[in-house]
Amino acid sequence: MPRMTAARAAVEILKREGVSNAFGVPGAAINPFYAALKASGGVQHTLARHVEGASHMAEGYTRAKAGNIGVCIGTSGPAGTDMITGLYSAIADSIPILCITGQAPTAVLHKEDFQAVDIASIAKPVTKAATTVLEAAQVPGVFQQAFHLMRTGRPGPVLIDLPIDVQLTEIEFDPELYEPLPVHKPAASRKQVERAVELLNASERPVLVAGGGIINADASELLVEFAELTGVPVIPTLMGWGILPDDHELNAGMVGLQTSHRYGNANFLESDFVLGIGNRWANRHTGKLDVYTQGRTFVHVDIEPTQIGKIFAPDLGIASDAKAALELFVEVARELKAAGRLKDRSAWAASTQERKATLQRRTHFDNVPLKPQRVYEEMNRAFGPETRYVTTIGLSQIAGAQMLHVYKPRHWINCGQAGPLGWTIPAALGVATADPEGTVVALSGDYDFQFMLEELAVGAQHRIPYVHVLVNNSYLGLIRQAQRNFDIDFQVNLEFENLNSPELGVYGVDHVKVVEGLGCKAIRVTEPDQLLPAFEEAKKLAAEFRVPVVVEAILERVTNIAMSGSDIASVNEFEDIATDPSHAPTAIRPLTVS
Repeated sequence: MPRMTAARAAVEILKREGVSNAFGVPGAAINPFYAALKASGGVQHTLARHVEGASHMAEGYTRAKAGNIGVCIGTSGPAGTDMITGLYSAIADSIPILCITGQAPTAVLHKEDFQAVDIASIAKPVTKAATTVLEAAQVPGVFQQAFHLMRTGRPGPVLIDLPIDVQLTEIEFDPELYEPLPVHKPAASRKQVERAVELLNASERPVLVAGGGIINADASELLVEFAELTGVPVIPTLMGWGILPDDHELNAGMVGLQTSHRYGNANFLESDFVLGIGNRWANRHTGKLDVYTQGRTFVHVDIEPTQIGKIFAPDLGIASDAKAALELFVEVARELKAAGRLKDRSAWAASTQERKATLQRRTHFDNVPLKPQRVYEEMNRAFGPETRYVTTIGLSQIAGAQMLHVYKPRHWINCGQAGPLGWTIPAALGVATADPEGTVVALSGDYDFQFMLEELAVGAQHRIPYVHVLVNNSYLGLIRQAQRNFDIDFQVNLEFENLNSPELGVYGVDHVKVVEGLGCKAIRVTEPDQLLPAFEEAKKLAAEFRVPVVVEAILERVTNIAMSGSDIASVNEFEDIATDPSHAPTAIRPLTVS
């Protein structure tokens, strides 16, 4: 039997489980693993500037392509604790990433050794499993089990903690004999699906709520086929956005308190039956449950049995992988259609598109400083259907979800439940690493951008091109808007007069200088007519220099973006709505004025 260090065995397993890329920062306690990584070859490593950044890069890498599992690596102590945020955002959105940490020698784990921390205990609440391996011979089994867990049932992250002496110990291991463990996912029964379709067929105004679990299961085409067979309109969740194109005749718009369309909420409120697949009834999607559920029958399909009934009790719950369920839904729908037993939904579907053409938000403003709505309008002009958008949280993300257009799954890559500031830059680098020839466009407010700004240097060093749209109002905009309820405007102002860049006025940080100092390109825009040329120039610069290119749009200081604090029936629009087609020139459907 071949002999090798446990660290080398771990690297060989990574390759046989399909890992080709890893993100991390070396250190003393993980150096044996890095030595094995170098000696083995076959896994491209991207050196992050911050270990949290490495974890978000791994997330972006996973989210960009079906089957990907991002790997992040760090040393002992603070490296592991820094990656907890990445593990949290991954488990919250059902994203499989593998976090590998170094650890102090096993003999001194209980002696407060330098950078010795019980990272497995810290990570347990935000992982599917977190293990400190104390016996070198167990390393192959622990890694094998990690990949099995990440892929089985509801996907999620795993942490493996490797004491340095365990990494260095030689074990018997033959990589040629290694086989991944079979993956188990629950599957709906024919009887369950028939009952669900029976309930759907009995309704008058059904909708499908398509969640991120459909994307995780690589089942978007099946969802579209089922919708087209039945003629049922689709409400994508924020995590499911892109399952079917925004311009599809059955796309009824997004629903929610914040990241929603006016027509999406209106369409949902007219429905009487909801089939949710791969979604978790997130509170910012549903709002107050009495408004969301009143007068509607619900069927919920989710891969995690304990998710069913967690938020509210559906009329029928089905524990199933989205793909397994949708294969049966399509099969049953085909049979019923062939037998002429499916209702004609054309009038109902047409009514959802009528709302799409009449209930729109205004995007066209000529104001200086810029109104953010105009930025998204010009982004729609500049970036086509192949664009992968990456963003995390804040008014920039909320407005982007209201006004941008997405046409394919995995083309809106968003940290949904956790929403950590700083996520966008490293996640975009991970996405661009997974899709090096694609068009990747990140979207940040100024505070999210400043949180992990240093990771732009990773893009410069490793030649990872993408375009980053930075909307700058020198404010914590979403928190300021939320503080209106408390009648305060407190500790949310980021403005100051920069002694080195007086031309910025009170906008403070000179992002252009900082970005250029990190080896990337930057363009500042102050007038609306400059936006489209700047975006076109940014695409050219990214292609020429193969580095991140930042387009900074200087916004008006205060803009309130449409949202509700309670329920989906009472969204405060704040700004004027569109009343003329010229008010929303890049809307999916031209505005119809009644």
